[in-house]
Amino acid sequence: MRHIIAILLQNEAGALTRVAGLFSTRGYNIESLSVAPTDDPTVSRLTLVTRGSDAVIQQIVNQLNKLVDVVNVLDMTRGQHLERELVLLKLRVDPRHTDTVRGLVVRSGGRVLDPATEGFIVELTASEAEINSFIADLAHGAQLLEVVRSGALGIPRTARALRAAPPATAGA
Repeated sequence: MRHIIAILLQNEAGALTRVAGLFSTRGYNIESLSVAPTDDPTVSRLTLVTRGSDAVIQQIVNQLNKLVDVVNVLDMTRGQHLERELVLLKLRVDPRHTDTVRGLVVRSGGRVLDPATEGFIVELTASEAEINSFIADLAHGAQLLEVVRSGALGIPRTARALRAAPPATAGA
């Protein structure tokens, strides 16, 4: 089963390497990986997609929680969440099909960033399945030259946020 795991990680040299190393030494594949700073400059949010049984994923989560640099871990697949991925596509579009391709892009909620027939560039943010379907549909009116995908990003629908624990107060 496909799992989206969110990890809050201290912004320190080697932290990402330790997380990736945990996966590689245990023979687990990372399908996609995205890392960016959070509102706290000392913490980054890492979102990764991997596959495995619930037992394997629980083992991964337990091992991640043992890493010094890891602040918090959440397997979002276990609960309700929103998932999105960004894709940029470069296409060669036959001038006779330009309007058709534009129409497909607009109906899919995408944007044309550059309409050049030899380098027609499209942007779409959607679920992985919607992006895969969009790419398949484009094959009817355009030649795919290049694909750049962000990988999945996810956020839980629950009110509780994945955050670093607040610092302890002096009087507590």
